[in-house]
Amino acid sequence: MADPRPRVWVSQPLFDEVVEQLGQHFQLEMTHAVTRYTPAQLAERLAGVDGAPITLNERIGAAEIANAPRLRAIANVGVGYNNLDVEALSSAGILASNTPDVLTETTADLGFALLMATARRITEAERWLREGQWGQWSFQTLLGADIHGSTLGILGMGRIGQGIARRGALGFGMRVLYHNRSRLPEATEAEVGAQYVDLDTLLAQADHLVLVLPYNASSHHIIDAAALAKMKPTATLVNIARGGIVDEAALAAALANGGLAAAGLDVFEGEPTVRPALLALRNVVLTPHIGSASQATRRAMVQLAVDNLTAALDAGPQAGDPPSALNAQAVADARRARAGVGGKDIDDAKR
Repeated sequence: MADPRPRVWVSQPLFDEVVEQLGQHFQLEMTHAVTRYTPAQLAERLAGVDGAPITLNERIGAAEIANAPRLRAIANVGVGYNNLDVEALSSAGILASNTPDVLTETTADLGFALLMATARRITEAERWLREGQWGQWSFQTLLGADIHGSTLGILGMGRIGQGIARRGALGFGMRVLYHNRSRLPEATEAEVGAQYVDLDTLLAQADHLVLVLPYNASSHHIIDAAALAKMKPTATLVNIARGGIVDEAALAAALANGGLAAAGLDVFEGEPTVRPALLALRNVVLTPHIGSASQATRRAMVQLAVDNLTAALDAGPQAGDPPSALNAQAVADARRARAGVGGKDIDDAKR
């Protein structure tokens, strides 16, 4: 007898013991090796399933879901979701979710670690030492920039940005400036010790600038040659958001010609490919998109994705109410339109 339960495909190896919770409710198709999918392969995998937890490696849009009539839910294991065409998913009645909150502090830790490594030239110093160039201690060897008492600039002041602000203001006595699409409430500014300024002021005054804003059409290359020219030549730049926020060619040029002191990058525009000009520079700290990469946090992200998917497919204690849905109302509207029914409840359109 055929198994009548919904089918779920897991796109990448995650934490098996967490993902296998889905097997309580669904037929489960696991992936046991890291896999790079073409758009056609993604479309093939999604064609016969009801839901899928996916990672930032999988870009899913209209073409990938065009022949997936059963698909009802995509659970992105990550807080950023620029790999998803949410509008296309909504139009198709497919619920999308992400994993906010659970990675905030771990990612802020990594952002501050990159800031410190960049300002104090840690990786450059280690490479210099390993190459056998340390022949004698010198008073002026590898002089970096102070962090304590300096001005920290934060572009993008969501949960992670606020975590970095707290670390800077409370832990290092930094003056914290920020720019955001909308200003934070005064109480929140006071809590994290941050002052709102316009973008030009942020660029001009920051000794260390950290990028923590979402990637979208309006933030694409927001840090370009013109923006970099407004920064202090002694400043550092850290990007833990998305690669496309920075014009990497302009950044490499500024780092090479003295327009900027150093940069720390955890994300790249063409990742996993890194621009050769950046690889050639010693004043760049490079990490392979590991902002949330702690054991506890990655497990929590997978658990939240599992909870989202279970609820989105009408199972488990939160059935019909995923903890962090991105497009619940749009999906409800799309399903009602196709079903020709009224009402506000997303479940009404499923009956």
